[in-house]
Amino acid sequence: MSKPVVLFVCVHNAGRSQMAAGWLRYLAGDRVEVRSAGSEPRDQINPVAVEAMREVGIDITGAVPQLLETEAVRGSDVVITMGCGDACPIFPRKRYEDWDLTDPAGQPIEVVRQVRDDIRSRVEKLIGELPLS
Repeated sequence: MSKPVVLFVCVHNAGRSQMAAGWLRYLAGDRVEVRSAGSEPRDQINPVAVEAMREVGIDITGAVPQLLETEAVRGSDVVITMGCGDACPIFPRKRYEDWDLTDPAGQPIEVVRQVRDDIRSRVEKLIGELPLS
């Protein structure tokens, strides 16, 4: 059995989706292939999101926002969207979830910490539902 592929998608691929990818890599290790992308990616990761993740020992400084490509969706088993609306193509036999999360862009660190912690709990639930070997 191959490992599941999870794609996190938000508009800018600079906050929520990068934090979710960081959590999944941290909590699931190499049992899951993790991807993230955005419908309108920024040129860098939100520095407040980077700081919030650093506080819990996860380094996302090397992450680079990526443009959402149809092939990334097609090649994923689970697609988690976070406020990107209808920008994500839909393919049969894929699992789709939409996580309603506050956009950390322009938010103070206290709000971003709440988003970070909410994402962690959702990622933990997701891990429990994935077919991991």
